[in-house]
Amino acid sequence: MEAKTNKPRFSPTLCVTHACNLNCIYCYQKHDATARMTIETAKTAIDKVFDHVPNDMSGVEIGFIGGEPLLEFQLLKDIVAYTSSIERKEQYIFYATTNGTLLTDEHKAWFSAHKNYFTLGLSLDGAKETHDYNRTNSFDDIDIEFFLRTWPNQGVKMTLSEYSLPRLAENIKYIHSLGFKEIGGVNLFEGNFDWSRDEYLHLLIPQLADLVAFYVDNDALALNQMFDKRLSYCEVKNRGDKKWCGIGTGAVFFDTDGKVFPCPFVTPMTFSQNDLSLILQTDFTDESNFIDKDCYKNCYIYPICPTCSGANYFRNNKFTERD
Repeated sequence: MEAKTNKPRFSPTLCVTHACNLNCIYCYQKHDATARMTIETAKTAIDKVFDHVPNDMSGVEIGFIGGEPLLEFQLLKDIVAYTSSIERKEQYIFYATTNGTLLTDEHKAWFSAHKNYFTLGLSLDGAKETHDYNRTNSFDDIDIEFFLRTWPNQGVKMTLSEYSLPRLAENIKYIHSLGFKEIGGVNLFEGNFDWSRDEYLHLLIPQLADLVAFYVDNDALALNQMFDKRLSYCEVKNRGDKKWCGIGTGAVFFDTDGKVFPCPFVTPMTFSQNDLSLILQTDFTDESNFIDKDCYKNCYIYPICPTCSGANYFRNNKFTERD
């Protein structure tokens, strides 16, 4: 059950497998089909989660990722059963992001029965042509209606590639036409790819202009999209002297072997052991280690401009420089 409080929710993540059934064009992770979490490791992780909820947080959202987490469907069921078998002081819910291609009738029946405290978030890059280009021809393997019916208020996650950039507006409008009210996030293609090139900016501007016009005409959708930015934050005195995300504090990550890392991005699937050893020397409670001082001083919209600390380090070898 979800905790109702003004405090942020503690959001640890368990990696149940490194394996994935797709080979998306933008994937930056190293997939090892043999790396999977055991129920014993999962139980230890779950107990650690509830024993170490930060004092400034309330309620727990336990996330599951991979690889593709539904490759370990039985393990997910066992973790939920174990968590529920012990009285927990904190209220909790479960969440997993999936490519949606592995859902069987058995899976759908179980998730339907547990939908009030277990949410599946769907990765969907747009219409069939774009999605298939980005995500291994997997569009037809997804039961989109199941997601809409089971979690009608849950948005989808998109990832933007060079191919999909000039189609961004049409793909977002297509997702809305399916019945999804919210695009839960649009991630950029990671890995060895330079999004700072002027040609990409010139492609993006008309796409955003198209979306502005679309949301002006569809203001019910706009509330959760482009027009919910709180510009007033840009005027406050201390307008951005905090890190954007919960890396190392509110978003800890348990790998398949139970080792703990700062967040779902900073993991052995993404970084070398040498990089990880350097990263783990960071004081994650010191917010100054995550502030881009140049952006902070010179950019008006800094307080409302999202960033990923792990991706910044991935690109720049430092947390204090936004990509």
